[in-house]
Amino acid sequence: MTPSDAPHLDFRSDTRTLPDTPMRAAMAAARVGDDVYGDDPTVALLEERAAALLGTEAALLTPTGTMANLLAPLAAAGPPGAPAPRVITGAGSHMAFLEADGLRRFGGIDLVPVAQRPDGLPDPDALSALLAAGTGAPTVVCVENTAMMRCGNALDAEAVRAVAEPARRHGAHLHLDGARLANAAVALEAPLAELARPADSVTFSLSKGLGAPAGALLCGTRAYVARARELRGWLGGSLHQAGVLAAPALLALDRLPDLAADHATAAALAGRLAALPGVQVMRPPRPTNMVMARLAGLSPPACAERLAGHGVRVLPLPNGHVRFVTHRAHDMIAVREAARALAAVAATVPRARQAAGDDPAGAPAPPWRRKHDDEAAGART
Repeated sequence: MTPSDAPHLDFRSDTRTLPDTPMRAAMAAARVGDDVYGDDPTVALLEERAAALLGTEAALLTPTGTMANLLAPLAAAGPPGAPAPRVITGAGSHMAFLEADGLRRFGGIDLVPVAQRPDGLPDPDALSALLAAGTGAPTVVCVENTAMMRCGNALDAEAVRAVAEPARRHGAHLHLDGARLANAAVALEAPLAELARPADSVTFSLSKGLGAPAGALLCGTRAYVARARELRGWLGGSLHQAGVLAAPALLALDRLPDLAADHATAAALAGRLAALPGVQVMRPPRPTNMVMARLAGLSPPACAERLAGHGVRVLPLPNGHVRFVTHRAHDMIAVREAARALAAVAATVPRARQAAGDDPAGAPAPPWRRKHDDEAAGART
């Protein structure tokens, strides 16, 4: 193992979590059937438990959160033959930044990015203008909780209701991309169902901080989930003996309180990085398990590359920051090593550039590569 392969220094994403021994044992012992025929008992139990946790009538297991977010607006558009929907979502959201091409190509969706407030919510004036300018197509408004490009800021139910109300006045469906809704619930000390209640549908990831090897859930009414189930089959997302994935996911649902430790690790990391000369750390109102830092005079790709030389892996972002995401593989040893690595990188940046506060956003745009671009190139799975 090379230093850059050390799991405790890989901060790129909480998808880097690995199934532990209890999860692997649950997979081996899982009772299975055939979920395509609706008789896999472990999948049925997972979907029932998830619906209860999120306060919805039904839930659907999908291979990935990306597929759940593709199914969500298509199911909201109505039965087969309904026109493709218009999706309004924050310009810095995962759906706009990383999923837009798939939504357009495979769903025929008209994706409309909208400006976001500092907390991650869509700007209310911009959203109202877009809703008022109806196109005749079904409209889906998406809110992301936690807000990825806002350093994982957690949004409470009142904030989401502020978007739900104008959406419903204009007959729009509100979808909540809750890939990290579990983190929001822990940070806000609020039940998942309370955070999900303002939305018509919810995506809930199982494979991020909760640590399951794969899977996400799309939750909503029984009729809505039935449409999504049919669409899942059309997209090739149905799995037969899916109980082997549902079994570790059931364990993951019992581990929501454990996310508090990840948040404490992120807070410790943010504090150490903010104390470094030349380093600026984003401070969201309600932090969770993300830390975003920028080093004056160094672009995010260059910063990430130099950190990798010290064995620390981070994700460069087009908002001028590199992203650290903490999860159960990280501890205070990892926090100290990451801070030392960034201090070493900062020492290589000439003081004149740091003092000038060179802004990478003012330089020519770098050739940003998104994580799904790397997947397509076979560089990452």
